[in-house]
Amino acid sequence: MAVKKARIIGTGSYLPEKVLTNFDLEKMVETNNEWITARTGIQERRIAADDEMTSDLAVKAAQNALEMAGVTAEEIDLIIVGTITGDFPWPSTACLVQNKLGAVNAAAWDVSAACSGFVYALASAAQYLQNGHSKKALVIGAEILSRIIDWEDRNTCILFGDGAGAVVLEAQEGDHGILSSHLHADGSHWQLLYQPGFGARHPASVSGIEQRLPFLHMAGNEVFKVAVRSLYDVAIEALEANQMTAKDVHLLFPHQANRRILDAVKKRLNLEDGQMYINVDLCGNTSGASIPLALDEANRKGMISEGDVLMFDAFGGGFTWGATLLRW
Repeated sequence: MAVKKARIIGTGSYLPEKVLTNFDLEKMVETNNEWITARTGIQERRIAADDEMTSDLAVKAAQNALEMAGVTAEEIDLIIVGTITGDFPWPSTACLVQNKLGAVNAAAWDVSAACSGFVYALASAAQYLQNGHSKKALVIGAEILSRIIDWEDRNTCILFGDGAGAVVLEAQEGDHGILSSHLHADGSHWQLLYQPGFGARHPASVSGIEQRLPFLHMAGNEVFKVAVRSLYDVAIEALEANQMTAKDVHLLFPHQANRRILDAVKKRLNLEDGQMYINVDLCGNTSGASIPLALDEANRKGMISEGDVLMFDAFGGGFTWGATLLRW
């Protein structure tokens, strides 16, 4: 009996309406448009409205993906959400999404792998589809990073934005679908990119707020070095596992961290112009949402054709990193 592949049959995304430009940031912190653009390639990012929650963004992206796939919420039997900014510490955002969508037949859980969350969630869903435990899955990356950013820290507040992206997966026979996934982690570097509070280590307290523990902390230069190396290494690993080279990839969708990282990875992989999809300039770093957001943009622009080889390449706090190679 032929092993079925997990194939993407629909994509969707959602960006909040509010746009925060570099010129807006000039009025908030000591920075300027030229400095931000030169170092990150980011020109603007989206910010969720006060009454928008991560589950709301996820649901809107999911509805768009379901519509494209021609699949009803009741047909979905698995929902996995990659997020580090869920509505609550628990229950999972995936359970909230399941309820809001009316996906009454779906199991649901979150994956916490920071910016690698979507790739981790996708690999997990693919296993359930390939072994026959699920038939149709919904994988979502959704973040509201603006709620955990220190808006007084110019080194981090310029980088991040809010958004969500989603894909519908179906188990299908044939050559199309996910070819392989490759996941890695190195917990020895956790302190270089993390959110100190409020978890069990630093429970909620007034002193914790005064110490700004609820906000993201990042050692940018150290993260940059490891990120470039890891993104390159896992991309090569995925290609070699499938007897391919970078020339075989129609589009590479990297985690949209910042333009300098993307340019460095592009150079190392010797990619041609147009082989790497980049939207960090208009979305900023949306963590686990960045890859499915970019995928949906490219798909709706008609940039992907049946049979194209695509790669997802992610790196995030933990450290976590991973790559997925698929045939569209």
